[in-house]
Amino acid sequence: MEWLADLSAAVLLFSLLMYLMLDGTDLGAGMLLFFFEDEEQKRSIVKSMLPIWDANETWLVLLAGGLFALFPAAYALLFSALYIPVFVMLFCLILRAVALEYRETVSVETRRWLDKLLPVSSALAAYCQGACAGLIVSGRFSADAFSWLGLYPVLSGLGLIFVYLLLGCGWIRWRVGDGKVKGTLRFSRYFLLLNLGLFLVVQCINPAPWQHVWQLAWGKGLIILIILLWLFLLSALQKLSPFIQLALSLILLAAIVIQTAAGIYPELIPGRMNLHQAASGDITQMFILTGIAFVIPVTLIYHSWAFWVFRGKIKSEGK
Repeated sequence: MEWLADLSAAVLLFSLLMYLMLDGTDLGAGMLLFFFEDEEQKRSIVKSMLPIWDANETWLVLLAGGLFALFPAAYALLFSALYIPVFVMLFCLILRAVALEYRETVSVETRRWLDKLLPVSSALAAYCQGACAGLIVSGRFSADAFSWLGLYPVLSGLGLIFVYLLLGCGWIRWRVGDGKVKGTLRFSRYFLLLNLGLFLVVQCINPAPWQHVWQLAWGKGLIILIILLWLFLLSALQKLSPFIQLALSLILLAAIVIQTAAGIYPELIPGRMNLHQAASGDITQMFILTGIAFVIPVTLIYHSWAFWVFRGKIKSEGK
């Protein structure tokens, strides 16, 4: 049943989107710590992340586990080439967790080191994620352990860093406020321009996904939506409320990811393997998808509850 492979791919794409939007925002906020020196500002940024960062990584676990169970052939091929960036990413996520959780319990001197560790580990994790995606989408996938250091993967890694930084700016403006953490609106414009520049370069290097999507009836609408979002954010960023800025940035990220996925469909690893070649047996897929059908709603409910409980602006110490 070929539709099972399509459904499995859609489930993994949803998990990927949720991870990029949720944990990507946290990684962006963590990277922004590099740009601030005031202790109260740093504390407010970290406090905005603490209640939710670990739950956001649930989607990464679901994505990796789902790929292993639903597309084992692709899992084996991907990790034979990407084990170095994946290991670096996971190690950096662990370092980020240490920096977040222990920041308030260590000495002032150690805290300074953790404040350096948090943005560096967040940036490296983001870069590795983008580089892995870039290598897969490029159509030049190779089992060479260092193929992820090519031009297209490197630009994709840098692009994802700036996407996360843009999301982080919107998050901090919304959860902390411009009054407490000044400069995030200015940073937003810089990161938006850097995003657009790298995005255009990457599309020029590998225009195949865009060209494929443009041939689809709904694909033209998606591409037009992406262009309109870019133009609106560039022209109206200064006037947007923090929440609207964050929401539009998340929609832009989701639209680009969907466009990229549609651009390589039905290939899973362009030039090497398509969805149906990589998929596990029908019974296995049905069994795994049944479990995921329970896990995803529960995870979404938990996320919604956590956001509701910790809603509102971050308050300063003693308030």
